[in-house]
Amino acid sequence: MKIEKTKKKSSKMIFQIILKSFLKLNPFFLIKNPVIFISEIGAILSTVELFISPAELFHFILNIAIWLWFTALFANFSETIAEVRSQAQADYLKKSRSEVLANKIENDKVIILPSQDLRKEDIVIVKEGETIPGDGEIIEGIALIDESAITGESNPVIRAAGTDNSSVTAGTKVLSNFLKIKISANPGESYLDEMINLIEKATRKKTHNEMALTLLLSGLTFIFFVGMISLKIVSQYFELDLSLTILISFLICLIPTTIAGLLNAVGIAGINHLVKKNVLATNRQSIEAAGDIDIIMLDKTGTITVGNRQVFDFKPEAGIKIEDFVKVVYIATYLDTTTEGRNILEYIEKSYPEIFKEKFENIIWKPFSADTRISGSDYNGISYRKGARDSIELFSKALLSKYLQEAMDQITKKGGTPLIVADPHQIYGIIALKDKIKPGIDKYFEKFHKLGQKTVMITGDNKSTAAAIAEEIKVGEYIAEAKPKDKLNLILRKQDQGFMIAMTGDGVNDAPALAQADLGVAMNSGTEAAKEAANMIDLDSTPIKLFDIIQVGKEMLMTRGALTTFSIANDVSKYLVIIPAILIPYFPFFSKLNIMNLSSPENAILSAVIFNALSIIILIPLAFKGVKLKIEKTITLLQRNLIIYGLGGIIFPFIGIKIIDLILDLLGGK
Repeated sequence: MKIEKTKKKSSKMIFQIILKSFLKLNPFFLIKNPVIFISEIGAILSTVELFISPAELFHFILNIAIWLWFTALFANFSETIAEVRSQAQADYLKKSRSEVLANKIENDKVIILPSQDLRKEDIVIVKEGETIPGDGEIIEGIALIDESAITGESNPVIRAAGTDNSSVTAGTKVLSNFLKIKISANPGESYLDEMINLIEKATRKKTHNEMALTLLLSGLTFIFFVGMISLKIVSQYFELDLSLTILISFLICLIPTTIAGLLNAVGIAGINHLVKKNVLATNRQSIEAAGDIDIIMLDKTGTITVGNRQVFDFKPEAGIKIEDFVKVVYIATYLDTTTEGRNILEYIEKSYPEIFKEKFENIIWKPFSADTRISGSDYNGISYRKGARDSIELFSKALLSKYLQEAMDQITKKGGTPLIVADPHQIYGIIALKDKIKPGIDKYFEKFHKLGQKTVMITGDNKSTAAAIAEEIKVGEYIAEAKPKDKLNLILRKQDQGFMIAMTGDGVNDAPALAQADLGVAMNSGTEAAKEAANMIDLDSTPIKLFDIIQVGKEMLMTRGALTTFSIANDVSKYLVIIPAILIPYFPFFSKLNIMNLSSPENAILSAVIFNALSIIILIPLAFKGVKLKIEKTITLLQRNLIIYGLGGIIFPFIGIKIIDLILDLLGGK
């Protein structure tokens, strides 16, 4: 039953592709693509000549006309396949959105309602096997989630409250446990909705590079059109009777129909590749900009690092036992519910379980205050506080000892942050905190460098902390103690120097820089301001995704370049085939140029026209899949592609045309 349903669906899709391809033969549609438009005009003129040509040329002109129509049709076919595939993906996402029911918590009761009725700030519960009804933040629970409907990735991921992976997307499915989620988007505003819109509008506006390529193709077409007119003038001078169809065949075989027919398909495929990477592009031109990036700027906190400082050591004052210091830290943090406070308590539980098991009564919690810039607890008439050095020295009326100053310097050199603990009479020691670097960052920086891209880490941290982290991740350059204006000014300076800039970030302070950058990627777990300013949003909130984005952009440019090289190289080969074929009937000595020993001039011309049409179909898989990026220098990639698609583009037509000629000769013999 399932197989029959799949077959019906495939048949419907094929019929839809064929129908749309024929509808796109409308000249008013094709005029947007000058090369294919001229191919269709050539097909029309050949069809007209069919009815006024001598009887002996009827079959030859008929075959040429048919294959010229196929040339225009195949160009439409490649674009239509990409559009239909995109529409199928959009329809699937729409279905996953429209059929979802939500378990909304209202007045301590669970109300079941359609996901479209949810609003921002609503709280929902999603159980095992249920689909997440809207974008949101996990506020309770941990679960294994299937994101394949959105990302195309079959491996499930873990999402949990209070972690860097607490954001969830509408349309994904909970595979285990349950989650309590706060909805973060109103109907029509979710990333699923944005993704559907992105896919449905995948016809795209042309980017500057694409417009430049279109101009190049139009220029080549004009040159070959002039060549065709020149050939007609020369033929009249020598009193040669060249039919209009032969001249049209000459023109169509030489203009770059291959790349012209696949150009839109490459662009649409690029959008789909990015969607599968779980990245939402709010600006379609940014996808191509990703391939031209020179400098990558990354905010540190929340992007390179997790954003939650972890304890990595305790340093008590000289003469104070470690157990006594830990006990003071435990009291000062006992009721601290902040992420940092939980991290300190977890460290004590793991490293000093005997102290963690102690129970303390009548502790009064004193949260962080903008006035005092410290936090802590009051216990048995004593105030225990923790905070930055200057605030603690003011609170305790004591200066940091030389011993603790040296310890503090060592912590800073390691990229850590010292948190001083004291009461009103003395300083007890230092809690050494460090923001955890996200795994795999250093390897991706290495990949960026191999591609010739410069990396810059921007942070508001002091120079010592920034230097330590920069050394650990092997970043090319770092800027410490940076303010939002500094980030923006740096991008403006680099852009004035002609560089293309990529920027990632997640905070409000990153928004101006994200808006100015050529490629601004915001973390989904970040602030709304950052996501509004950026032109791409990483739904997985991991900076290593930036490499995937740049890879998609580069692969799209490389694919277009490879197809352009192949198409122009094809023209060289077809030129060497079709010129002798046109002239041999009138100047027999040109038969020496028939290096492939083609069966007849008519078959040579027809073989070139057939090959020209079929090459579009043959290269559709390459346009969709793309040329894969290898981590090598640009010049190495360029040389390899010139050999494969340049030299290959010259050799392949000779082989293809010869095979087609043999088939035509065999069919003609019969």
